Amino acid sequence: MLGDFPLGGKIVVITGGASGIGLAFTKLALTSGAKVIIADLVLSPPAELLISDDPNARFIRCDVGKWNDLESLVPFSQKEFGDVPDVYAANAGVGEPAWSSFWGDRETERYAQLDINLGHPIKLTRIAIRACLGRNKKGVVIITSSIAGVNGHFATALYVASKHGTIGFIKSLAKAETEAQVKVVGICPGLVETPLLQKIMESQNKDEPDVVLIKPSEIADRMKDLVEKGTYRGGIALAVSAPGDATIVADGSTSALEDLLPSDLNVMRGIIAAERGNDS
Repeated sequence: MLGDFPLGGKIVVITGGASGIGLAFTKLALTSGAKVIIADLVLSPPAELLISDDPNARFIRCDVGKWNDLESLVPFSQKEFGDVPDVYAANAGVGEPAWSSFWGDRETERYAQLDINLGHPIKLTRIAIRACLGRNKKGVVIITSSIAGVNGHFATALYVASKHGTIGFIKSLAKAETEAQVKVVGICPGLVETPLLQKIMESQNKDEPDVVLIKPSEIADRMKDLVEKGTYRGGIALAVSAPGDATIVADGSTSALEDLLPSDLNVMRGIIAAERGNDS
């Protein structure tokens, strides 16, 4: 097992790190002694201040729907901080925007929302495993899913599908901690006080005065625990459905499917061995 993995001295890359949950985790990682790469489309004013004031913060423009942008994160880290990242936070995402939704159905070739919400965390995880193996170092991937990953919602079926996909992916990567020394975990926030949620509520003309929103800082605290604490092993996803309420919704255990269709670990171990470098 990976064991405890304190953020101090680590390199952390955070997609969608310029606002909302991503910005809260960026701030927390910096105050914990990490070097942080904000990978986002643009810098928000608070993120701009971090970049200008903190020598351990960097920004790279990243469209997570483009694999070339995701692939550029590792060489950027090597250039700026001298090594590949230790922690990869796949945090960027969209709700059910009009330009990519199940009911709106405007797209003609593919649902871009799936590229952002599901394709990007999958690809970033593969990049992370390859990069960490190449440097023979341990790592952590934390994926921002949602309580929509364990619940249905008629109005946002595509978003729900994308988030269910991330939970299935996190569960399936449980063995990556022991086989590749890269722990893959997930956070499943409920209704968080973020620009994304505000846009969704405004687009649907929602005014919910009785809803108590979760502060992004609370989600960031939970993310830090998932990364740092060895008691949270690979394959775990933690749902925070309300302020102060956290429940494990994926526990990293082996499923019945593993027994029915046993993994050919020798094949995967061969791939891992081929990608592992000799750096100490």
